[in-house]
Amino acid sequence: MKKGGILNPAVNKLIAETGHTDYIVVTDAGLPLPENVRTRIDLALKEGTPGFLETLDTILTELTVEKIILAEEIKTVSPQMNEEILRRFPGIPVEYVPHAEFKQTTKQARGFIRSGEFTPYANVILVAGVAY
Repeated sequence: MKKGGILNPAVNKLIAETGHTDYIVVTDAGLPLPENVRTRIDLALKEGTPGFLETLDTILTELTVEKIILAEEIKTVSPQMNEEILRRFPGIPVEYVPHAEFKQTTKQARGFIRSGEFTPYANVILVAGVAY
């Protein structure tokens, strides 16, 4: 965990409790959230608020990431979003999996942070790294 300026106490708690290799999923407004997930933080207020990239950028002020996982479909359905996500992770390994597998993988997540994003496949699994 880094030290920054996230105001939401639930988000701060989730990041503080996240250990090396744990998953945090930052989602669009439509990704189904598994029932067994420890933490669900729904920030969605209305379409586009907050946006996925704004939410992701805020999380990245506090969380060290060693790898990301994206749905394969983002490359063809939402290529601009894919590029914007990749720009935030230079030198970080990226794994693409089919969306059905992505949804199954999210069942292993420590927590979810939902945005108000309506762009298809704007979801990322952040694999926590260590700051040292």
